[in-house]
Amino acid sequence: MALPHAAPAQSIDVAPLGAALTTTPSSALFKSEGLEVMRIVLPKGKSLPPHKVDGEITLQCLEGELELMVERDGTEQRHALRAGQLCYLEGGVVHAVTGVVDASALVTIVLKR
Repeated sequence: MALPHAAPAQSIDVAPLGAALTTTPSSALFKSEGLEVMRIVLPKGKSLPPHKVDGEITLQCLEGELELMVERDGTEQRHALRAGQLCYLEGGVVHAVTGVVDASALVTIVLKR
């Protein structure tokens, strides 16, 4: 059963999960016509495989540490993303994300119309 999305003006708790990190699944928090926000949970060593989305995205590490791989001009670049750090990517950029340690992040995607 899918979790319900938040309604407009409804608050959403995006605080670090702490001890619940390893038992909480990734989830979509809300989706509107132009914006989607998700919390992704990546245990140590788990990855989101290389992919791209049409719209711009932000990835904000809420806890733990992530490795972000970005393909630019046929070359892979890797960046550490630690708790409290945010990264912006243009639409159409191939990227992958891996948990360096157990981690969660807030992902925002601008949806193309």
